[in-house]
Amino acid sequence: MNFTDRLPYLRADGGEANTSRRFVPQDRPPSEEPHSPMQHPKEFARTHPDRPAVIMGGSGVVTTYRELDERSNQLAHALRAAGLRTGDHLALVMDNRPEIYEVMWAGFRSGLHVTPINWHLAPDEVRYVVEDCGANALVVSAACGDAVAGLAAGSAAHLLLAVAGEPGGEVEGFAGYEAALATQPTTPIDDECEGQWMLYSSGTTGRPKGIKPAAIGGPLGAPNSFSLLVQGLYGAGEDTVYLSPAPLYHAAPAGWSTTMHRLGATVVVMERFDAEQCLALIELHHVTHAQFVPTHLIRMLQLPEAVRTRYDLSSLRYAVHAAAPCPVDVKRAVIDWWGPVVYEYYSGSEGAGFCAIDSAQWLAHPGSVGKPMTGAAHILDEDGKELPVGESGQVWFETMHRFEYHGDEEKTAGAYNDRGWASLGDVGYLDDDGYLYLNDRVSNMIISGGVNIYPAEIEAVLFQHPGVRDCIVIGVADAEMGEAVRAIVEPVAPVDDEDAFSEELRTFCRGRIARFKCPTSVVLMDTLPRLPTGKLSKRMLPDSVRGTI
Repeated sequence: MNFTDRLPYLRADGGEANTSRRFVPQDRPPSEEPHSPMQHPKEFARTHPDRPAVIMGGSGVVTTYRELDERSNQLAHALRAAGLRTGDHLALVMDNRPEIYEVMWAGFRSGLHVTPINWHLAPDEVRYVVEDCGANALVVSAACGDAVAGLAAGSAAHLLLAVAGEPGGEVEGFAGYEAALATQPTTPIDDECEGQWMLYSSGTTGRPKGIKPAAIGGPLGAPNSFSLLVQGLYGAGEDTVYLSPAPLYHAAPAGWSTTMHRLGATVVVMERFDAEQCLALIELHHVTHAQFVPTHLIRMLQLPEAVRTRYDLSSLRYAVHAAAPCPVDVKRAVIDWWGPVVYEYYSGSEGAGFCAIDSAQWLAHPGSVGKPMTGAAHILDEDGKELPVGESGQVWFETMHRFEYHGDEEKTAGAYNDRGWASLGDVGYLDDDGYLYLNDRVSNMIISGGVNIYPAEIEAVLFQHPGVRDCIVIGVADAEMGEAVRAIVEPVAPVDDEDAFSEELRTFCRGRIARFKCPTSVVLMDTLPRLPTGKLSKRMLPDSVRGTI
């Protein structure tokens, strides 16, 4: 059976869509359909109370399904006691620690909008998200205290709680988390119903925007389209051991790991990513499923061969990656190392469009992110005209799923065209077999001398150079060309002659891509300020690097 034939063509509400459209996987026999009477951790607290729901990779601390259920119940009662009702808002600023799942599940079972906030943000940026979403409650961890400095003063939230993490750990203006739970019962609240994520975009260009769900407050534990997808496409279930190596404020790690809890799996969480520890955890816990960003894969490939071959990875059945373009040579090397267990998907927090591809399909279509599975893809030019196979333009998806950016009607309107198709703002093309390839983000495009240049294509070439550990390509102001191409490179080892190394990289690019795409300038940095999610925005770079030619 082909990988993309494993899943019925799903609507956003979990039902089957119009099967007359393109790229429609065939239905499978009823006996193969995933089924669960309730997709919620409370079900497994009842049937398998001692099964680990969470194992912390570094400390080894285990949270069982019984403990996850009881403690999330206690926080749900505390939220209700503070006046929060269905449709209200819970925000959290927390590092990867066991309590983060208690907070998420308390919000979900209370019918709340739940917003994890990136703790790398500055206090003013955190305050913006908290105020923009209208958080009625905020839970933070003491380890992230700097990110919420001064936030309690003047906050409109009804409940402010801080997880100490260690004795004496406090956050000014926040009450103690454990004390708040201690007075509450471990039984469910009377009005349990389903909450929803309200995730915020990464804010790589301008202020981040909240992605507001269409509805909230449905029946607790009802299967949703994403849990059915994870079951049907990736074989997840009660025997799954899922490794989450990324920060849980990010949409994919948070969404995938909580979905694993809906299916009764065990989630192994890395407090922070370390390449060798990641391999050790796969061996130690017999990990079956894991999700990575390309930066994780690059870091693991850069380990000495003796280290890479030291660990038994044979339990791994699904190594899924997403979130950013993966250089072709990097992915090919991972498949050579791990075998045909490497899967990729392309989607966004907005939920418009979903593409998927397995190892065999990718080797036949290297560089592709797969075939659209929840609505046909269309490639349009700037005038809305559909482009032929092989030509690049903005990627649009047919969709029945509607989303909106909280408080931004203009941005919401810009995500849809006059035919009701939605776009995540990416540029790409389709091949003759209907596989999608991505060039870059529309917002990242460099216009030099009137020619469109996509940084991701140049970055993919630079990553092939053995002396490049990390890189990002940006456009910088140029008096003659409007913009010029600049590569910011983190070398593998210290460089004695920076000018010679920069010229070596430019020559390397000229031998592989068109000359007009090649970097006009190369800037070296000891470390690129890339987030653990793999994302790096231009505003994170020093002004001196982003300056003119």
